Amino acid sequence: MTPQDFVAAMKRAVAGVSVVTTDGVAGRFGITVSAFSSVSAEPPMVLACVNRRSPVCAAIRANGVFSVNLLAAQHAPVADMFAGRPREGAAFDFGAHRWRVAGANACPLLEDALAAFHCRLHAATDAGSHTVFIGAVLDTLASSHVPLAYTAQRYARPEFLEL
Repeated sequence: MTPQDFVAAMKRAVAGVSVVTTDGVAGRFGITVSAFSSVSAEPPMVLACVNRRSPVCAAIRANGVFSVNLLAAQHAPVADMFAGRPREGAAFDFGAHRWRVAGANACPLLEDALAAFHCRLHAATDAGSHTVFIGAVLDTLASSHVPLAYTAQRYARPEFLEL
């Protein structure tokens, strides 16, 4: 199997789109990711994978906190902004959208996110080109918006089917 074979197969996967944020002594950063998952309900834990070349990795380790903001269908511009290819304005600009910060050591939460998870860093493990960050969930928010999905290298809006 070649890396191209792997990428071709992964293009068939459907993933939610998230922006991982951190804030603290190392600064405020955000990056778009598609690798996010629940780890445990008791205690509540999630994971997010971030490319190790990103300055977000060092910042999460230094800050000790991160948030995962699940994007809704209307957030494609947010996803592009934090993927470094904004439709308008500067890349990685928190000022272009409404963010909420609740308390000390809190990370930016997108105000109208599909859902958001504010986490204390529990563990970080390098795996290939990425770091897998596992977070102990401290706070959440949720809405009833339609999720933003990513498949075949483009955004999609799920159609909910009765099975």
